[in-house]
Order: sequence, then C-alpha cells, then structure tokens
Amino acid sequence: MQPHRPFGITVLAILAGIAGVVAAYHTLQYLHILPFSLGGLSFFGFDLWGALLWGLLAVIYAWVVSMLWTMNPQGWLFVVILSGLNLIMAVLSIIGASTLSAVAPAIVVNGVILLYCLLPGTKRAFGSPEYART
Repeated sequence: MQPHRPFGITVLAILAGIAGVVAAYHTLQYLHILPFSLGGLSFFGFDLWGALLWGLLAVIYAWVVSMLWTMNPQGWLFVVILSGLNLIMAVLSIIGASTLSAVAPAIVVNGVILLYCLLPGTKRAFGSPEYART
C-alpha cells in the first residue's frame, strides 16, 4: 500500500523537476544549441565535459522526481545528494570561467531543495527514524 503523499513532498518533487529542467538547459547551453541568456558559460575551455556532467545530472534528476512522486524513502537521500552535487557542479562551472549570473538559477533552486530536504517535517514524511517519534 502506497503512503499518502503530503503537499510538501509534492512541492519537493516539483522543485526537483525544475532543477532537472535547469540542468538540461545548461546542458543545451554547453552544447551551444541554446543561447547564453544570463551570462557566458565555459567549463575549463572544454564545454563538452560540462555538457556531459550537466546532462547526467538532468537524467538523474528525472529519476529522482519519479522516486519522490512515489514516496520512495530512498528518494529523500538521493535528492539530498543530487542537490549537493548540483551545487558543487555550479561552483565548478564558476571556477571554470562561467559567470555567477549564468549558474545562479541552478544555485538558487538546488539551495532551496537542499534546505527543504533537511527540515524535520520532510525527514518525517519519508519515515526517517530520527524524527519518527516527534
């Protein structure tokens, strides 16, 4: 029997979907298919690696959204890890000569996701034993 999905988890799944779209958008920008709208993107002079890494993160986000939507308890762990990886990828992009304004959407969306995931209510909704008694 599938547990009831709280409204907050639905919001989290939607935010994860938005983060996946942002990652896919950055992938297409690194492939020079879409224009650079918020600033220049460059990944250490070799944009194909940036496209591959952002594309991989976009595909993983699609999988995580399905896990969150079905209330899979492992979905919480994966979205925490994935949002952290996306924040690290954004910092690497900035170090690799991208502008802060170009990766700001990824930083904001993934920061909100990570903060929301670490709230006690979110952990409780996924059955975290640490917060089950409160």
